[in-house]
Amino acid sequence: MTNPLPLANPPESAGGPPTGPASDSAWQTPAHPPMVPSAAPFSAALQPASQAGLSATNVSAWFGRNKVLERISLAMEPGKVTALIGPSGCGKSTFLRVLNRMHELIPGAALAGSVELDGTDIYGPTLRVTETRLRIGMVFQLPNPFPSMTIAQNVLAGLRLSGNNVSNRDALVQECLERAGLWKETRNRLNQSGASLSGGQQQRLCIARSLAIRPRVLLMDEPCSALDPISTGVIEETIKELRQQVTIVIVTHNMQQAQRVSQNCALFLVDGEGLPGHIVEAGPTEQVFGDPLDSRTNDYVNGRFG
Repeated sequence: MTNPLPLANPPESAGGPPTGPASDSAWQTPAHPPMVPSAAPFSAALQPASQAGLSATNVSAWFGRNKVLERISLAMEPGKVTALIGPSGCGKSTFLRVLNRMHELIPGAALAGSVELDGTDIYGPTLRVTETRLRIGMVFQLPNPFPSMTIAQNVLAGLRLSGNNVSNRDALVQECLERAGLWKETRNRLNQSGASLSGGQQQRLCIARSLAIRPRVLLMDEPCSALDPISTGVIEETIKELRQQVTIVIVTHNMQQAQRVSQNCALFLVDGEGLPGHIVEAGPTEQVFGDPLDSRTNDYVNGRFG
């Protein structure tokens, strides 16, 4: 991240966010970052998604004076699902939002370190905010289809907001719903409200909406936490199929789910109340669960705390 911006009111405490160039370059976000550019960043004909590598190096994050992440370094490999596990409050969801520049939407947010998509710093001058979010999509914990839109309109909503057009919208709607495992259930209901679907179907609709913008990375923040076991199973099968086309990073508190869907895993912990989250151990899921290197990892994955 280049050209760090100083904080308007630098904190007096040593734990506050950086105020200028240091060992980690740093930035502070503007009060109102632009959401949609005046001109679409991509050509009208969206290119097919391809797998991408995403990496974080020495990422620290603050909300005002409160440091919430401490020097997070993690490689999220293309073609693999990376699961972020750990107790509540250790910074997993914050880290996920750092990965597609949603962290900066919060007033007073600050960051140090770097996040690279195939070697390009997403906080650098090359990528605009909205272009970054088109390349790195997000699925949230609670399904959030637009209730005033039909199922088909929901799938296309991201394209409309970004100003992109496609020549055959019907084909794109079908493709994305098929990839999200929802086409057979909705093909005769495309003009009904997205809110008419069940919770599990709504979550898959949100996945289809994210896929329509052709992301190279898909971030998922506890996508199954509000779903029943059957819907959870369908979402997990969708994740397994999607990883062949899109790099996936998922936050989950379900240890069995992490083992079922991920190939790599990272355990986040905090060392005490008020201290920032950090990665204790990261590596292949089989190793993290079967032969962890850190005793804290062994205790957590075996349910001794958290």
